Amino acid sequence: MEIKGLQHCGLVVRDLERSRWFYVTVLGMEEVSRPKSFTFVGAWFRSGDSELHLITAKDTTAPPGFADPGKGELTGLATHFALEAADLYALKAHLEQHDVDIVSGPLRRGDGAEQLYVHDPDGYLIEFFEWTGVGKQDAPERGAVRD
Repeated sequence: MEIKGLQHCGLVVRDLERSRWFYVTVLGMEEVSRPKSFTFVGAWFRSGDSELHLITAKDTTAPPGFADPGKGELTGLATHFALEAADLYALKAHLEQHDVDIVSGPLRRGDGAEQLYVHDPDGYLIEFFEWTGVGKQDAPERGAVRD
C-alpha cells in the first residue's frame, strides 16, 4: 500500500459565489472544471498541484453551524481530504484487513479517477483515489448520498 500524497480538500460552503470571489480574486487560485457527472452545486480551484473542492451546504452534509432545520439529516461526501493511492484496490484490501469500513466506492469520479471513502477514528471523511484514465466524464450522475 502506498499513499502518494494529499491532492485536495473538500469543504462545505454557504455562498458559492462569495467563496468563488474569495478563492479566485483574493487568493489568486484558478477555477478548474468539475466532472460533468456531478449533479450537486460546487466549484473546484487549483494552485500549483493542490486543489480545493467546494460544495454548497444545501447539497450535502453540512458541518456544525450549517444545518438546515426541517430538512432532516443528510450524509454526503463533502467535507473531506483526498489522498492519492498508488493502487486503490490494494489499499481497499489493506483497509478491510484492518476492519476499516468502506463508506463508499470504489466508484468512478468522472474525471479519470476511481475513488473510495472511509472515516478515520474521529469521523473525518477521507477520500482515497487512483488515476486510471477509465471513465473520464462517463460516470453515473452523483449527488449527495442520503441515508
